[in-house]
Amino acid sequence: MNGSRTDRAALPEPTEAGRGRWLGLLMLSLGLSMIVVDATIVNVAVPSIVRDLKLDGSAAEWIVSIYPLVFAALLISFGRFGDVAGRRRLFLLGLGIFTVGSALAGLAPSGLTLIGARVLQGVGGAAIAPATQSILNTTFRGRDRAIAFGIYGSVIGGMAALGPLLGGWLTTNLSWRWAFYINMPIALVVMAGSLLWIRESRDEDARSGFDPAGFVLITLGLGAIVFALIEGYRYGWLAPSRPLELLGVTWPLSGISIIPLAVLAGLACLVAFAVVELRRKRAGGFYLFDFDLWREPTFRFGNLTATIVSLGEFGLLFALPLFLQAVIGYTAFETGLVFLTLAAGSFVAAPLAGMLAGRFEPRRTVQVGMLLEVVGILGVTLLLSNTVSGLTLAVPFFLYGMGVGFSTAQLANVILSDIPPERSGLASATNSTMRQVGTALGSAILGTVLLVGLNTGTHDRLAQVPGLPTAQAQAIAISIEESAGQALVGLRSEPAAQVAIGPIEDAFVAAARTVGFVAAGFMGLGLAFSLLLPASSASVPRTVAETAEAVKREAAA
Repeated sequence: MNGSRTDRAALPEPTEAGRGRWLGLLMLSLGLSMIVVDATIVNVAVPSIVRDLKLDGSAAEWIVSIYPLVFAALLISFGRFGDVAGRRRLFLLGLGIFTVGSALAGLAPSGLTLIGARVLQGVGGAAIAPATQSILNTTFRGRDRAIAFGIYGSVIGGMAALGPLLGGWLTTNLSWRWAFYINMPIALVVMAGSLLWIRESRDEDARSGFDPAGFVLITLGLGAIVFALIEGYRYGWLAPSRPLELLGVTWPLSGISIIPLAVLAGLACLVAFAVVELRRKRAGGFYLFDFDLWREPTFRFGNLTATIVSLGEFGLLFALPLFLQAVIGYTAFETGLVFLTLAAGSFVAAPLAGMLAGRFEPRRTVQVGMLLEVVGILGVTLLLSNTVSGLTLAVPFFLYGMGVGFSTAQLANVILSDIPPERSGLASATNSTMRQVGTALGSAILGTVLLVGLNTGTHDRLAQVPGLPTAQAQAIAISIEESAGQALVGLRSEPAAQVAIGPIEDAFVAAARTVGFVAAGFMGLGLAFSLLLPASSASVPRTVAETAEAVKREAAA
C-alpha cells in the first residue's frame, strides 16, 4: 500500500488541537450513535408496530433488516464520495437524508410505507458512518487516537444499548412513531455542532467518478441473498410452499422455489462485482472496492472478525423484545428496562477500553470484549424460560454490555490503524460495509431461526394438546406465525384458547434459546478470528521524528 500521499486534514490545525476537535468528536459520536440507536430502538417497538399496522412476521423482519441492507449496499459508494467531495459535507448530507427518512417513518400509515422510509434512513446512515470514522482517522493519531476511539465507542455502545429503553418508554407512553421522531431534534443539534467544530477534509489526490456497474452488482447481490434468507421459510427453501406475487407478477415455476435461485443470483452478482472492481483498478478507472487494502493483516483479519461478530452481536435484540412482550407480558418500556444493564455494562467498559488500548494492545481489548459477549449471550440464553424476569437476566446482560463496550470501537481502531489517512474514507466505508453486511445477514438468519422455530414448535405442540380440535389448532398456529408470536397477547383473553397458551410459550422459549445459541456460536467464531489479529500501530504514539516529518508535509501541502 502506498502511504506517501497526504490528506490535508491528516494533522489537526492548531485551533483543533484543544477543545475544538474533542467537541467535534462529540458531534461525530452523537451522529453515529443516532443511526446505531435506530437499529436497536426499533426492535422494542416492533411488537407494537406489528399489532398497530397488522403486519406478519416477514414484514417485521423487513422493517429490521432493510435498514442495514441498504446501509451496507451504499457505504462504499458514499465513502468514496466523501474522499472526493468532503467528509464533513458527506456527514451533513447523511444527517439531512436520515432526518427526512425518520419523519416519514413516524408518519407511515402502512407496513410498506414504513419499509420505504427505513430504506431512506439506510441511505442517510450509509453517508454518516464512513464520514465519522474517516474524520476520526484523519484527526487523531497516537495515544489520542485510542482515547478518541474509546470515547467514540462509549457513546455509540451506550446509546445502542439505551436504544431499547428509550424506544420502550416512547412506545409505551407516546407511540412507536416517536421512536423515529426522536431523531429529528438530535440531528439538528449535530448539524449545528458539526459546522462549528468539524473541519472539512478530503483526499486531494482522490480520483472523482462513479462506478455504476459495481454499485448495481453489490446492491443486487446483497439484496438477493438477504431476500432469500428472510423469505425462505415463507416461500419454500427448495420447492414452492406458496405462490409469490411481486408488483403484479407471479412466480411461474411450480417445481422450484425462487429462493435457491435468488441465492445463486446474489452470489453471481458478488463474484461479478469483484471482477469488475479488479478490472477497473487495473485500468486506472474509478472503483468502489480496493482489494489492496486487504493486504494489511490488521485490516484483513479485523474485517473478517467484525463481519462474523456482526452476525450474532445484536441477534438477541431482535428475538428478546418479541419474546418478553408476548410470553412474559412486559410492556415496551419494561422490555427496555431489561436492556438497561446492557447499557450500563457498555458505559462502564467503553471508556476503560480506550485507556487499556492505550496502555496495552487494542487487539487484546477486543478479544477480552468478545469473550465477555460470548459468556453474556450464553448466560442470557440458558436463563430463558416462560417465568424469567428482567432481574434474573441482569448479570449476563451486564457482561454482554461490557463486551460490546470493550470490543466495538477498539475493533474499528485496530482495523484502521495501519491505513494511511488519505485512504481513510474508502477503508472506513469498507469496514462499515462489512459490519453492516454482517448485521443484515445476521438479522435475516436469526430472524428466520426464531420464526421457523416458533412456527414449527407451535404446530408440533398444539397437535399434541388433548381435546384441541385440529382446525382450531391450525388457526391458532397460523395466527402465531403471521404475527411473529404477538397474537399470544390476545389469545390469553380467549377462554377457548387457554389450553394452547402453555404449548405456545414453550415453543417460544425453545425458539428464543436456539437464536441465543446460534448468536453465541457466531460470536465464538469471531473470537477465534480475532486471535489471528497481528499487533498494530493503533496505540503507538507519534515519535518526534514522525511529528517533524508530518509538519513538513503539512507545510508543503
